[in-house]
Amino acid sequence: MLTMPILMLFYMDMGFTTEQAFRLKAIYSISIVVFEIPSGYIADVLGRRTTLILGAILGTLGFLFYSIGTTFWWFVAAEVTLGIGQSFISGADSAMLYDSLKHQQKHNKYTRYDGITTSIGNFSEAIGAVVGGALAEISLRTPFIWQTAIAFIAIPAAFTLVEPTITTKRKKAGIKDILRVVHYALISNKSLRWSLFYSSIIGAATLTMAWVYQLQLNAFEFSEFYIGLSATILNFLVGMVTLLAYKAERSIPPRYLISLITVIITGGFVAAGISSGPVMLLAVLFIFYAARGIATPVLKNYINVLADSDVRATVLSIRSLIIRAFFAVIAPLFGWMADMISLNQALTIIGIVFVLVVTPVIFLFIKDVEKNLAHQRN
Repeated sequence: MLTMPILMLFYMDMGFTTEQAFRLKAIYSISIVVFEIPSGYIADVLGRRTTLILGAILGTLGFLFYSIGTTFWWFVAAEVTLGIGQSFISGADSAMLYDSLKHQQKHNKYTRYDGITTSIGNFSEAIGAVVGGALAEISLRTPFIWQTAIAFIAIPAAFTLVEPTITTKRKKAGIKDILRVVHYALISNKSLRWSLFYSSIIGAATLTMAWVYQLQLNAFEFSEFYIGLSATILNFLVGMVTLLAYKAERSIPPRYLISLITVIITGGFVAAGISSGPVMLLAVLFIFYAARGIATPVLKNYINVLADSDVRATVLSIRSLIIRAFFAVIAPLFGWMADMISLNQALTIIGIVFVLVVTPVIFLFIKDVEKNLAHQRN
């Protein structure tokens, strides 16, 4: 993720407005929304390894477009390609991990193993952030060239994966079966429905903050290198906290853990919006990213516990779809407000929006969590 800490700065350097920058990220999310459920379904029917290979190939092409593109429409093509590629990966990777553990009768340790893999990703992203910031000192396009080469490594890596034998491939394939899984996830299985909705809102909030904070650091006159360094520190923090997420899940009652995550994630936007200087902002981000490190593996585990193996990738893709659909609405709105009023006021307003959206969901979600976790441990 060499490009993560400098992407918004790259857009500004290309002459785009804040609204145009966030419109591009919305296009990426819309691409995921369109292909998310079909790709998750393909993963369940044809196999997770196949879709992961396709996702790796498309991811490489997307960054290649960024490396050579010179106009807004080049970047639209890049975001669409990256979005489709990500839709093939999201859901399939977590489902493959869970079923691999289930095959070894270790599925009750999913949160721990997902925490390990997530931590490795965060540590890699942390290194990538500072390297990307340093490469941006050469030019803001240089990180994209290197990112293309790094993305390519995922292709041979995907070919080495082994499909777990427990994965059940459904014999029926078609739109009716996809709709059946959507109905199962969002209507008939009430516990899974609220788990998906809550997890998606928190996921959309953390995704939004990942793109927003670099603009605010830039407003405080941080250079590209120091923005990258900040991203490095935050990702190392997430990696360390994620390694301990399974302990937090086991030692803190779900109602308290979920409430704490909710307050920190949604309140983090308001706190960032009223930050008067870089020290206060970095303190807010430190707490926010620590909560993110716990939330990601814990909330995905709740969904894995509730979903059947033969539809698990599709269900996780539904989660990603909801996240991206919400972000596709929030991102252009945030960009417009940042241009029309101010970055700080836009942050505060978006934080209030997240509070209003998550409040009616959290109580319904907490109601089922402890019962489902008790069943898993038994």
